[in-house]
Amino acid sequence: MKKIVAFLTLIRASNLIFIVLTQFLFEYCIYERIYGPASSESRQQFWFIVLASVLIAAAGNSINDYFDLNIDQINKPTKVVVNVDISRRWVIFFHLVLSMLGLFFTAYALPVQSYWYLVFANMMCIVLLWVYSTNFKKQLLIGNVLISLLTAWVLLIIFFSKEPLQLHQVFESGEKEIRFFRLTVLYASFAFIISLIREVIKDVEDRVGDAKYGCRTIPIVWGLTATKVFVAVWLVVLIAVLVILQLYVLPMGWRESIVYCVLAIIVPLIWVFIKLLSAQTEKDFGKLSTVIKIVMLTGIVSMVFFRYYL
Repeated sequence: MKKIVAFLTLIRASNLIFIVLTQFLFEYCIYERIYGPASSESRQQFWFIVLASVLIAAAGNSINDYFDLNIDQINKPTKVVVNVDISRRWVIFFHLVLSMLGLFFTAYALPVQSYWYLVFANMMCIVLLWVYSTNFKKQLLIGNVLISLLTAWVLLIIFFSKEPLQLHQVFESGEKEIRFFRLTVLYASFAFIISLIREVIKDVEDRVGDAKYGCRTIPIVWGLTATKVFVAVWLVVLIAVLVILQLYVLPMGWRESIVYCVLAIIVPLIWVFIKLLSAQTEKDFGKLSTVIKIVMLTGIVSMVFFRYYL
């Protein structure tokens, strides 16, 4: 049982649940609401894409812990499982198996002759997650942006997997295609920005161990004050866009969704902005990171409203 718990910790099972929930709600509450119930073949394809996404993310999480062992022993000594419950050799084995299975299920769900670019994209995700763990994570901004893009990719791969929705056809298509494209951009942008904010906050939280092992993260290179300004700017952008969106849908009578968005997304983000100004310790930034993760969840769940309003 202890080994199972250690493995789930290694692959960060809670984050994988986020991926499943995101893709499921995007498919069920947005795509199927716009286009109608999917065929059994389309449903099967979708679930294999979800499985591939989870496996590739799990592989990335495991290899990240492998290369971050020394840093994690300083920043999160109680959460280390590599070389404690699972040997480094087994971590490499898990990474390779999970990566190969992820690529296999991608190719199985998306025939290479028709969707070669998506199979190639997921293969690049595997490569980039390895390079992120070995190099990019230690570089200024590159690692943060990469993880944020991969977070957005969780939605984008579902979008690009839909046969009538090739990107070059979107603006030549009908109202349904344009609506689906807009909602994809909306949620992918939210995923990118909220992930970028959280990644930088986590860098501040981990700056002691990162500094010891030569990482050039934003708080180490720019300093704490400049990092807080960077995060604050992105928070203001995100809050402003969300407020504008609520004003846009207000005439449509989407009252329940507006109340939900204000209370479950905007207000917590304003709280993070206020607390960010006075945050100094690892504990302070740990709390901010937790609240941002909750907002990620509430943002995902907001897709449910489109099941009723579209």
